[in-house]
Amino acid sequence: MPSCPPGEDFRPWITASSQRCWQPGCGAVAQKLLAQRRPRRSFSDPSIRALIILCASLAVVLSSLSICDGHWLLADDRLFGLWHFCTTSNQAELHCLRDLRQAHVPGLASGMAVARSVATLAVVVAIFGLELLMVSQVSEDPRSWHRWAVGSALFLLAFILSFGGLLSFLTLLRNQVTLMGLTLTFWSEFTASFLFFLSAVSGLHVNSISRTDSLTHPWGLPAEF
Repeated sequence: MPSCPPGEDFRPWITASSQRCWQPGCGAVAQKLLAQRRPRRSFSDPSIRALIILCASLAVVLSSLSICDGHWLLADDRLFGLWHFCTTSNQAELHCLRDLRQAHVPGLASGMAVARSVATLAVVVAIFGLELLMVSQVSEDPRSWHRWAVGSALFLLAFILSFGGLLSFLTLLRNQVTLMGLTLTFWSEFTASFLFFLSAVSGLHVNSISRTDSLTHPWGLPAEF
């Protein structure tokens, strides 16, 4: 009567003798031995993923605040923004206009519409990406790695859109731009764009490493068993 062989090298025996192993308790012993040899998930992996989610959340908040404020450039007595054009006279309070054509900058009205649309779309894409990252960590099904990969790819798309909005803004106002004239909200958007890129690259790299480890060290039993 065949029985499960002693020792730890049981995988070849399971593959070759799965049809002949009918003794009671054989499957339970094999499952127990396999569980002892499963590679354990390191503590650093969920910690790194939590840091990536935190970084992505900070980027979404910074970008949202920057776009809602929209005042990105101060040039002399004029304040240029995504939504308004403001002027000051004799240190008085700001007088803002929604009609950007009053700034007398060629193509500013249509170009700024494109810039704010692209920047806003970047935040929307990033929110969906953040949702996928968080859901992939809550659920433990086999498709969680796929959700994480899609979420990271969305953050890469958010970086492209956000950087495109910044570049469009600077291009439209290239004659008025100075380093000291760029406001705090502009630098917040710039930081958010960098964090989008950092989250996307880090997320894709961590996911590729985890996926490679799961393929190199499978946790499941052979199909015959």
